[in-house]
Amino acid sequence: MEEQAGLVLKVVVVQGKRLVIRDFKSSDPYVVLKLGNQNQQYAHEVLINLICPHLGQYCTVKTKVINSCLNPVWNEELTLKLTEPAGVLNLEVYDKDRFKADDKMGHAHISLQPLVSAARLRQILGVSTEGETLRKVIPDSDNCLAVESCINYKDGEVVQDVWLRLSGVESGEIELKIKCKNLHVASH
Repeated sequence: MEEQAGLVLKVVVVQGKRLVIRDFKSSDPYVVLKLGNQNQQYAHEVLINLICPHLGQYCTVKTKVINSCLNPVWNEELTLKLTEPAGVLNLEVYDKDRFKADDKMGHAHISLQPLVSAARLRQILGVSTEGETLRKVIPDSDNCLAVESCINYKDGEVVQDVWLRLSGVESGEIELKIKCKNLHVASH
């Protein structure tokens, strides 16, 4: 069996800050990640190009629920297989509810093209210096960056540390560490 060459995207959902209250005094937040086409509008219902490597099928990935917390710390790594063309990483935050539908706590997106381009450039140029900054990304319409972000080469991976400002809500930001690795073609 042949695997398609591509990139492995590891996303560490680090933490959230100043998330909105959706229960009586707090919220029970969790994060859902989805890959989307860069040309499509953000849409909660659309699930495309997201493959769970261990299942080999389309799905979403999500973090665990942190109970009663508006500044949660997840430090949870989620793995996605990125196929061409590199699109957008969509993020949704929800409040877990027991007896009704989960409440939306905001959404954000970031273009993966700068990260993928930096990973390819690093490979072509053979950059291997730890901590080397490969590229800087500024907040614009292709992302929900709260502040400028650097793409660096760390521990054998191309890594982008980001703070994303949540849209559709009064407040909230999510910190991610997005790592990109090459996935080589393999025959079984």
